[in-house]
Amino acid sequence: MKKTGLFLSTAGLALLLLAKPGFAAGDSANLSKLGAFKRTDTGSMERVPQDGKYADNLRKVLQNIDMPDGFKIELFAIVPDARNMAVSRNKATVWVGTRKTAVWSVTDRDMDNVADTVEAFSPSVKFDIPNGVCYSPDGFLFVAERNRVMMFPAAEYFMEGSDTVAIPIVKQGDLIPADEESYNHTARVCAVGPDNKLYISLGQPFNVTPADKVELYAKVGIGGMIRMNRDGSGREVVATGIRNSVGHAFNPQDGALWFTDNQVDGMGDDIPPGELNKMPEMGMWYGHPYYGGGSVRTNEYKDQSIPEDRAAKYVPPQVEMAAHAADLGMMFYTGRMFPKKYSNAIFNAQHGSWNSVEPKGPRIMVTFLDGEGNAAKTEVFADGWMNDYGVYLGRPVDVQQYVDGSILVSDDKAGAIYRISYSGN
Repeated sequence: MKKTGLFLSTAGLALLLLAKPGFAAGDSANLSKLGAFKRTDTGSMERVPQDGKYADNLRKVLQNIDMPDGFKIELFAIVPDARNMAVSRNKATVWVGTRKTAVWSVTDRDMDNVADTVEAFSPSVKFDIPNGVCYSPDGFLFVAERNRVMMFPAAEYFMEGSDTVAIPIVKQGDLIPADEESYNHTARVCAVGPDNKLYISLGQPFNVTPADKVELYAKVGIGGMIRMNRDGSGREVVATGIRNSVGHAFNPQDGALWFTDNQVDGMGDDIPPGELNKMPEMGMWYGHPYYGGGSVRTNEYKDQSIPEDRAAKYVPPQVEMAAHAADLGMMFYTGRMFPKKYSNAIFNAQHGSWNSVEPKGPRIMVTFLDGEGNAAKTEVFADGWMNDYGVYLGRPVDVQQYVDGSILVSDDKAGAIYRISYSGN
């Protein structure tokens, strides 16, 4: 391995850590030790059992999932509160974020397409809603928390122990202003772009952003998307007017950034639509809070004129999804396992509605693109996580491609990851 970027000197890493005080409560002492390559005596990593009655019951649920002919879905791992995922390179480990305090490392050690170990990752670091995990081509793991961003420059190398090289590239309280910390819409997501920069979505905490917050949020990127260098420097806002995006990915063919967006509640069961968006260029505006979703104006702003500077940068959604279905994680399919029609198609998870009288979702959607890289057709790919009484049997959160070309689906209701493969003609 190269020494540059992966292994910092003991003194250099310690200085970097100590130069950024104010970590989450209880973190500073451990991070200082980790920066000096000293043990923290945190203890062994929690391990989640992968067999027994619970696993058997989840496999029964999966018998009800409808998919196109030739596809099958199987239990890959039991992962409590599983949210967004990132697939590593050499060990095929899947890093899994949560909306609680754990990040999990999920590893299929014998490569039989079923996880053998699910362990708490780097428990010497105290995470706060570490929902967003993303992995760089050169092996760096990033974790976007409620109000901090962590970098683990050798996550695969150190995954067998409780102590891991850990660098806060955005210190606690600096991702968003501390006064704007909330318990709502705090699930960040991240991705490393083709420009080798880190892109992070920041949901705004309200159902509809109040007028006295609009300018502040546009300035710092709340209710939008930011990007930064991988060391946390050079932060800039690249999109605004996004209510709450919990999934984004870059089209590998043209480099365009796409993202899902959850839209305004309380306007009715069938409005406003959810959104799948494309970013034609940086600096565009996506409608919130003037639009509740699609072309539907919010009640709070329907009588107000849209400022000219925002209207000039407005980008309508590529796809209007079912209202309140809660479109979350997404990916572009680049594998060779699935039929050719799915090449470069977008798969995204619908978490399902929480307040619709008539429940929507949960399911996996697929969107096919045309020759110009725009959405051409969207349809249901996998469905069946709701019983006849309208009760959720599972709630998909994220979709990511696995190393063999299959796709993984996380489920935070069941606390599981499923693997969808294809064996047809």
